Amino acid sequence: MSSEEFEKLHEMYRSLYDELKLIPDRALKSHGEERKRLVRTFDERQGEAEEVLQGMEEELRGAPPSYRNAMGAKLRLYRRDLGKLQRDMKNSTPGFSTSSQTVQGSHQSVYSSQNQQSTHLQSQRTLLLQGTEYLNNASQSIERSQRIAAETDQIGTDIIEELGEQREQLDRTRNRLENTGENLSKSRKVLRAMSRRLMTNKLLLGVIILMELAILGAVIYLKFFRKK
Repeated sequence: MSSEEFEKLHEMYRSLYDELKLIPDRALKSHGEERKRLVRTFDERQGEAEEVLQGMEEELRGAPPSYRNAMGAKLRLYRRDLGKLQRDMKNSTPGFSTSSQTVQGSHQSVYSSQNQQSTHLQSQRTLLLQGTEYLNNASQSIERSQRIAAETDQIGTDIIEELGEQREQLDRTRNRLENTGENLSKSRKVLRAMSRRLMTNKLLLGVIILMELAILGAVIYLKFFRKK
């Protein structure tokens, strides 16, 4: 049993009853076509009220005993009030009972048809709820996928930033290597210049040694050999 459905039917009945209870007095004071219109309106609303009461009885069949007993008593009170309105309307408008019975019978058949429609709607509602559940599951799956995609995007962003930092480090290292290469080139130039100077110094030293040997030889010759 759906307590929400029962309360909805209860509100519908109260609305119909509030409309019905005003009609007998209005019908008593009216004449001709106006009275006929009020009779038809009463018949329609009374039939609708009967349908609502039958719907409430259907809802109560699956209710817990304590709730069913209390609501059953309320339904009997509603039927008594509705019967009183019918008697008031009958007294206000001759011929009411025959019209009411005909309309009531037709409304009962309509209610049977509505029961079938209600069953069909119930099955459709079940299918709709299942579809909604599937959609909710799909939505949750999409949310998980979006969350994973966001996390993956964040990881990708972090990797790109890290690669950027590594690139900067590589650029700095390359600059240092270029500076080191330039320094090495300068050092090689200095070493080559020093090497050339060393060779020059060696040549000069050799020439000086040769000149000293020549002078020494000339001195020895002049001192020892020329006197003889």
